[in-house]
Amino acid sequence: MKARIFEIKRFAVHDGDGIRTTVFFKGCHLKCVWCHNPEGIPSTPQLAYYKNKCIGCGECVTVCPQNAHRIENGMHVFEREKCIGCGKCTDVCLGDALIFYGREMTVSELLPLLLEDKEFYENSGGGVTLSGGECLMHADFCAELLKELKANGVHTAVDTCGFVSKAAIDKVMPYTDIFLYDLKSFDEDIHIKCTGQSNKIILENLKYIDDCGKKTEIRIPYVPGFNSGEIEKIAKFTKDLEHLTLVRVLPYHNYAGSKYESLEMENNLPKQLPTDEEIRIAEMHFADR
Repeated sequence: MKARIFEIKRFAVHDGDGIRTTVFFKGCHLKCVWCHNPEGIPSTPQLAYYKNKCIGCGECVTVCPQNAHRIENGMHVFEREKCIGCGKCTDVCLGDALIFYGREMTVSELLPLLLEDKEFYENSGGGVTLSGGECLMHADFCAELLKELKANGVHTAVDTCGFVSKAAIDKVMPYTDIFLYDLKSFDEDIHIKCTGQSNKIILENLKYIDDCGKKTEIRIPYVPGFNSGEIEKIAKFTKDLEHLTLVRVLPYHNYAGSKYESLEMENNLPKQLPTDEEIRIAEMHFADR
């Protein structure tokens, strides 16, 4: 069994308690207008080309089986339509201008990498977080990986948008210590506008996880002009969740512009950023958590 991974982030401190390693899986059913991990949306492999990092060494030209790279008038030219996503060029790129997102890995390949920092997890109260994209699009793989992590005494977290089947949640639930649950909106129409999908199954799954007695930390991206009016409704909805440990209001940022450019993906990132005062007021709705 294999899954496509687009990043393994060691010493992560924003994906659950303590020092963690976060595994980012490719593929997501949502297309949030503010997405800061666009490389996680498609389930297929992608090659990112950061033009400003290219030193014109031409190493990629020598290894590309499709002739997708060439040096023309001293400049690197990349023809994306020829690329088959083999990743060979990224292995030889001297300027780190080429990054391959979506290498296939097995649990047996991934597990030793995650256990390398076990001592840091234990000393900091950390562990391993599965994220994405939407990691539960790979529920069988995640369940197998989480089971192995628990067998090795590692704390586990699943970061999910909740737009998955209950069957997927059931597969990972026995091996998950806490769910980090992204909640973008309570109003369905607003959710569709922001993500392209209804939020009915997301709200149902959140309640289901809570009814099953699993700890949950809710994360709300705060994006002015999109979901900034949803805070009170979300606070009311989450008030009766018995196993909710924390609610985080995450201020939107637009740092991902270079990623969209490198992947030649359409960039619809909102321009307006939240103020500190807006975030402070939003957080007050969850002050008792």
